[in-house]
Amino acid sequence: MDNSKDWYGPESATFGDRLAAAREAANMTQEVLAKRLGVKLKTLQAWEDDINEPRANRLSTLAGVLNVSIVWLITGEGDGVPDPDQDDTLAPDVNAILIEIRALRGQFKAKADKLGRLEKRLRSLLTEAQ
Repeated sequence: MDNSKDWYGPESATFGDRLAAAREAANMTQEVLAKRLGVKLKTLQAWEDDINEPRANRLSTLAGVLNVSIVWLITGEGDGVPDPDQDDTLAPDVNAILIEIRALRGQFKAKADKLGRLEKRLRSLLTEAQ
């Protein structure tokens, strides 16, 4: 299975993953990016942790400051940062492990999303039964 071609796609990465990758590719700390955006550090951390998402105006500013497309930040498609598995400075064994970890993370996220949908359906059914 070749996961390298979709490293930042929706099955492999979240918005927060792409934001953190773009920030790191721009050699910025969270503190520096938060200051440049005019937001609190906690706000930026919540975006990177996928707790919250920025509004459209902030999203546009983020894309500009980080030199990536808005579409890439949201979906992983379009102009973004190079895939980490294209980094020739890493040993092949390390690269292989990173790719496998990313694939597992994507699978876990998909399962967690499915679990959330099932829980919501169950709650709805239990509410209707009362």
